[in-house]
Amino acid sequence: MTRKVYINNIAAFLPNQPVSNETMESVLGQIGERPSRVRKLILRSNKITSRYYAIDPETGAATHSNVELTAAAIRKLGEQGCDLDTIELLACGTTLPDQLMPNHALMVHGELKIPPCEVVATAGICLAGTMSLKYGYLSILSGQSNNAVATGSENISSMMRGWSFEEEIGLRAVQLEKDPTIAFEKDFLRWMLSDGAGALWMSAVPNPEGFSLQVDWIYQKSYANALDACMYAGADKLADGSLRGWREYRPQAWLDQSIFPIKQDVKLLNEKIVEYTVTKPLLELVEQGKVEAEKVDWYLPHYSSGFFRDKVYAGMQAAGCDIPQEKWFTNLSAKGNTGSASIYIILEELFNSGRLKKGETLLCFIPESGRFSTAFMHLTVV
Repeated sequence: MTRKVYINNIAAFLPNQPVSNETMESVLGQIGERPSRVRKLILRSNKITSRYYAIDPETGAATHSNVELTAAAIRKLGEQGCDLDTIELLACGTTLPDQLMPNHALMVHGELKIPPCEVVATAGICLAGTMSLKYGYLSILSGQSNNAVATGSENISSMMRGWSFEEEIGLRAVQLEKDPTIAFEKDFLRWMLSDGAGALWMSAVPNPEGFSLQVDWIYQKSYANALDACMYAGADKLADGSLRGWREYRPQAWLDQSIFPIKQDVKLLNEKIVEYTVTKPLLELVEQGKVEAEKVDWYLPHYSSGFFRDKVYAGMQAAGCDIPQEKWFTNLSAKGNTGSASIYIILEELFNSGRLKKGETLLCFIPESGRFSTAFMHLTVV
């Protein structure tokens, strides 16, 4: 008899109080002598109205580390009835750990002080959390584990505080009004990204009461063979498209050349993101018979900005997968873009909403612009 894997519980942790569009610059800290000249244009485009930062709004000091955010989400699983002392596998994904080494998952295990268990960290950007989930799924499916906790977390605000940046690049307002995508430069990421963590409990058996989400399959594909890096940090992008890593620069150059701040190749992003993270992989799934649009009850997309919503939809239609937008569920506008944690935070809200019904199917979409990779996950309510 083939084993199955079930998501039995999901928790999310968002630090402090929601931060509005009007107060976010004061919380992060202003760069230079005047407010950002692109903030309002970016917010108008991304349609995010509130988000969360692990920052004390009064002092600007950090309130949580990435490890502490992750542990807080896992502890909420414990508050919701999961016995954390019985965890067999802990898999944690994040974009930017608190340190270069040890790995993020080991630090989380140490923070939790739970008994010894298998621990693994997954690297990446938005897909880091999805791949930790897949590691747990495959471990249970193969019989290596009977349960697993998977997480996705981000503490990006620690890199977005005003004092971390050089004077922002000058962009003329008239240019931005003509083409909002010009704002997708170093400054735009400050108004796009935020903090949060999610955790879920997987098991080889469903919940005895209530419902669970059966994991039907998780698909991931990289197109790094075809395209250069698009989103990167700790490196500089050279004229030939290659990355030169931080270890090849003298320490002073780390500051002088802004080696560590997150950067985005905006032109490449806008030209290729939908084709390579939506249309190409989805067309493959449709042709394989894994995705039938009319059989999907809930579509849970993680997109970085409301700017891309209709573009994602057009890309899906081009792949022959027309899932009407009334079937979409996302909380980007209220909870922000939390990178690898986003799909957990989206799932948590829907899972605990009381809106799911037995037999319904969920299709999750998680793209990553780091070097263009993508994931789709199919779940069934049981």
